[in-house]
Amino acid sequence: MTTTPPVNGQVIGLAHYASRAALESVLARTGTTFHQSVALRAVHDNGGTVERDRLVGRLTGALKIEEAVARETVDEMTALKLLVEPTPEQVALTDDSRELFESIRDAGNEIAARLYAGIPAEDLATAGRVLTLVTERANAVLAGS
Repeated sequence: MTTTPPVNGQVIGLAHYASRAALESVLARTGTTFHQSVALRAVHDNGGTVERDRLVGRLTGALKIEEAVARETVDEMTALKLLVEPTPEQVALTDDSRELFESIRDAGNEIAARLYAGIPAEDLATAGRVLTLVTERANAVLAGS
């Protein structure tokens, strides 16, 4: 009989990588990278247009990647016409990239529904609070290093 381990970095990491692998299968079918999907969400969440530097900041902060990698992702997306530049300082979704984002989001929501099915709401709320606190503390450690 196995016992449930207490939450720790390994348990969190295993859950992250398993759920990300499920999402990656969706992304592979669309020809979209994970970094691109995060950028699409960030632009979408900002109303469809965002300052390039703000998008780069969101990618570096959320994904913990170097600024050069984030800029490369944005440049790649403009070259692929996933983003257009209404001004030199801004990037925006196209009709096609908005549809792409919505299809990725819908597929991701379906995966999440399957992953979280049957877990009591109070357990999900507790896990959310714990993981938010761990994220805040990890970000504070990174900021101090």
